[in-house]
Amino acid sequence: MARILALDYGKVRTGIAVTDELQLIASGLTTVETKELIPFLAEYVQNESVEKIIVGLPKQMDNTPSESEELIQSFLKKLTGRFPSMPIERQDERFTSKMAFQSMLDSGMKKKKRQDKGLVDEISATLILQAYLNRV
Repeated sequence: MARILALDYGKVRTGIAVTDELQLIASGLTTVETKELIPFLAEYVQNESVEKIIVGLPKQMDNTPSESEELIQSFLKKLTGRFPSMPIERQDERFTSKMAFQSMLDSGMKKKKRQDKGLVDEISATLILQAYLNRV
């Protein structure tokens, strides 16, 4: 089997998570600057077997798209242009940043480490991926 990759897309940086090859466990991979995301993904997909990419779907509480969805739609066009045969799915990402921060607190992480927004993005991507795995 191949891995599933998940993205917590952001204007400045994007958190990335990946499954194991059996698609059982979601783990944080890294955070990259969004402007470097497509080249990073191209290299990763070249070196690892990836079955599909999951992109977070930001929604408001009333189920309407958040303002960042416009940025994500633009990114999705670039992503499908670069990887035309790669399946791309969306996963609701409501509360993932809050849950990521809470998991950092619960794990006893020091304040300095909790201020690392890149780590929050990576954990958020992991939560998006785990929610996807739980759903399918």
